[in-house]
Amino acid sequence: MTAIIETIDTPDGPFAALVDERQRVLASGWSTDRDVILGRVRADARPADAVDGSVEAMAAVRAYYGGDLAAIDEVEVHQVGTPGQLAGWRALRGIAPGEPLTYAEFAAALGTPRAVRAAASVCARNAPALFVPCHRVLRTGGALGGFAWGLDVKRRLLDRESAARE
Repeated sequence: MTAIIETIDTPDGPFAALVDERQRVLASGWSTDRDVILGRVRADARPADAVDGSVEAMAAVRAYYGGDLAAIDEVEVHQVGTPGQLAGWRALRGIAPGEPLTYAEFAAALGTPRAVRAAASVCARNAPALFVPCHRVLRTGGALGGFAWGLDVKRRLLDRESAARE
């Protein structure tokens, strides 16, 4: 399969999205490096190539940055993973903007309160960043924890979402 990739400018830097032939987001993030974006897709599901083109999901990204935080919620994504990962990624999409969870709270929401590391791993392996908002999960006490696209981007996303709820 050949995927389509598009990069746009956002207040948090260049944002790229990689989609399949059905316009489902396979991977996305704040980078202009197509190899970095492709590398976020699990190896056995990675497209053979990516060509520049129009990505429908970018309308939702523009709307999100324009203040419509819910615009990203209905964008279709396609992820390949274990049943636990798939459940975790679905659950991430249910975390409301401005209401982040800790990794422990996220693990509990998944029905596995002792599996905090597994919950963190779900976030770390999330390829379609922003559309599956793993940035909404924090360390206990509110520390940012990790984020593939940098803690500055994570902080700005969280600040934007928190301000919109006020």
